Amino acid sequence: MVKTKGADAATEKWARKVGQAGPDYEAGVKNPRKDWEAETKKAEGRYKEGVIAAANAGRFGKGVSGKGGKWAANAAGKGVERWGPGVAAAQDDYKAGMSEVISAIEGVTLPPRYPAGDVRNLARVGAVNKAVHDKLKGK
Repeated sequence: MVKTKGADAATEKWARKVGQAGPDYEAGVKNPRKDWEAETKKAEGRYKEGVIAAANAGRFGKGVSGKGGKWAANAAGKGVERWGPGVAAAQDDYKAGMSEVISAIEGVTLPPRYPAGDVRNLARVGAVNKAVHDKLKGK
């Protein structure tokens, strides 16, 4: 039998060490050994194969089974307190993305409007949908 210090000791050590690692994390992000984007692009084939294998084995469903309570607790606990700062930090990115969507919408010439409930009004929705889809699908 293998002797260990147990889960409690391992957890305490993990929390203590990782809790102090903020400066190491920051240094690693600012000066990575390899370029994240280039390495991620090189992994696309492996990613695709892994997703297909996981889907074929039913691992997605297995991975979420029984996790709803944990998700809800974490979303209500950590998620709520991080929401405001996350929104503030993402404001410029949101504006950049929405600018593309809005410019696509503003470029649409809508077909005529018909009486309320007329199925032909759906062509107006379709025109906006197509413009936004065409603008963003190449990203």
